[in-house]
Amino acid sequence: MPTVIAHHDVKDTDHWLASPKREEIFTPLGITNIRTFVNPQNRTQAAVLMDVADMDVLMAAMEGPGIADAMEYDGVLPETLVLLVQE
Repeated sequence: MPTVIAHHDVKDTDHWLASPKREEIFTPLGITNIRTFVNPQNRTQAAVLMDVADMDVLMAAMEGPGIADAMEYDGVLPETLVLLVQE
């Protein structure tokens, strides 16, 4: 099971940290152990670390409206999103 890091910028860090959307969207995809991180020197830079059971399922979901809507709700700036996958 690969571990994935998704880092991106956010508009409002406190709102992003408090959001239930990560669990709502990722848990049904078989994603577990979701952890959040914030750059202490620039709190608009954030990351999610998670264990992904099936990368194909995650990548297909990334193209759909559910994740886009969650990112918008969370204040994620989608153009800053970078996914890093454990090899």
